[in-house]
This record gives sequence, C-alpha cells and structure tokens, in this order.
Amino acid sequence: MFFHLSALSVFLIIAFLVVYYRSRILPLAARYLPTSLVARFTSYEPLRQFSFSDQAAAGMTSGNFDLEANNGEGSGESRVGLDDAGVEEVRRIMAIERCTFDQARLIRHNRILAKNGIAPDGTPLDRKAITRL
Repeated sequence: MFFHLSALSVFLIIAFLVVYYRSRILPLAARYLPTSLVARFTSYEPLRQFSFSDQAAAGMTSGNFDLEANNGEGSGESRVGLDDAGVEEVRRIMAIERCTFDQARLIRHNRILAKNGIAPDGTPLDRKAITRL
C-alpha cells in the first residue's frame, strides 16, 4: 500500500516538474519529437506580419481610407500594418454583409461603440449620464 502511494507521489512530482519546466524542456525535446506534438504543448504562435501594401492589395483600402498614402515609406509610421484581428473582422463583415470596405469599417465601428454603451451618434446610452448642464 505504501509502495503504491509513494510511487504515485513520485509520478505526480515528476509530472508537475515537466509541466512547470516545459518551456525549457520542449526546445530540447523538439529535435526528437514530431512538430505536431510539440505544437500541441506550446502556446506560442508566430505572428504574421502583413505590411500596409499587402493589406491594401487585399482590398483593405478605399478613397476615404488610403493605406499606402498615409502609411507608406517615409511617413514616420512605426507600425508594420493594421491590427490582424480588426482586418479579419472587417473582411468577415464584407463577406457576410456584401458591402464595401468603408461600409464594413462603419459597421465594425458601430458595433464597438454599442459594446461600450455608446450610440452611433456618440452620445452615451446610459440613461444616468449627464449630457448637458
């Protein structure tokens, strides 16, 4: 009985140490394990870097929102491109609603405002908010 209990405790301690130090163990074990198994245990996913010109070529530009003119070479912009999550949401809205880029940006903006309790005209939706004195 004590043997089984002690063997179980040793196994649990080893399992805990492996999970705790997996960031140090996985790079060493990655040489010997399949990549699918290593990817399952790591939470790191490299970021895709799309430049402004790549996003403009993908249709994320218009006359009102010219990516390359405002963010091109020599503009002093430190960002590489637009936010990937925002671009994907605008692309999804364009596909579902069958609208233009500017309309999709407006729909996304209105959704963000509504989520934060703001009407599309900019006034607060909270009935207790003081809007005039």
